[in-house]
Amino acid sequence: MKDEEIDDVLNRAARAAHDPQPETLRRVAESIKPSLRPVRPLPSTWAITSGLFFVCAAVSVAGAAHAGFFGIEKMDILERSLVFSTLVLLIWVAGAAFVHEMIPGSRRRLSSGALLAFGSAVLLAIFAFLFRDCHVEHFVPVGVACLLTGLLYAVPAALLSWLLLLRRGVALNPVSAGLAAGTLGGIAGVAMLELHCPNFEAAHVLVWHTAVVPLSAALGAAVTWILHFPRASGSRERATPQ
Repeated sequence: MKDEEIDDVLNRAARAAHDPQPETLRRVAESIKPSLRPVRPLPSTWAITSGLFFVCAAVSVAGAAHAGFFGIEKMDILERSLVFSTLVLLIWVAGAAFVHEMIPGSRRRLSSGALLAFGSAVLLAIFAFLFRDCHVEHFVPVGVACLLTGLLYAVPAALLSWLLLLRRGVALNPVSAGLAAGTLGGIAGVAMLELHCPNFEAAHVLVWHTAVVPLSAALGAAVTWILHFPRASGSRERATPQ
């Protein structure tokens, strides 16, 4: 008997041993069929991003309506055009990045870290170009108040955005998704401050307003890490042989 013939016999024996019988396949199919349910497809990325955009815009406008639209009233036409067109663009970009974080296998044009760096850099550039008042009065107390106010609205914007996607997507990297959600919420918090805060001192806007974005992003990443780490740690402990 030739080697090829021996290989052929062994291959046929292996296939016969591993191929399931038609009756076995039928029983498996019948046991699975009752549990099957139709799956509703996800809305388009554009539609989900639009939902996130309107959530963030609603939080920002509601916050400014409660506190007063003193900032936008003090701005001239150029300041309003550049500041709010930039914020609209950043909210859309951050929303799209967050959506991609929650859809496994989707194409990511910006990582969460790059999104944070890009958003912060753009805000710094716009604020440095528009606001030239070099006076500094009550820098820390007034600045901290603005920072906390921005975070006060960044948190619900990020949380509502996460809840909107929670039942529609899966974050394979929860910390990265939390960073993206925090960045999105932070930009919404900055939008609220620009609508409300009439303090146009350059140092105040550059430091305290912009700081809302990285702090909100760090908070989002920290919360998701804390929530995810115990489960990951418990899984490793169970997997470790005693």
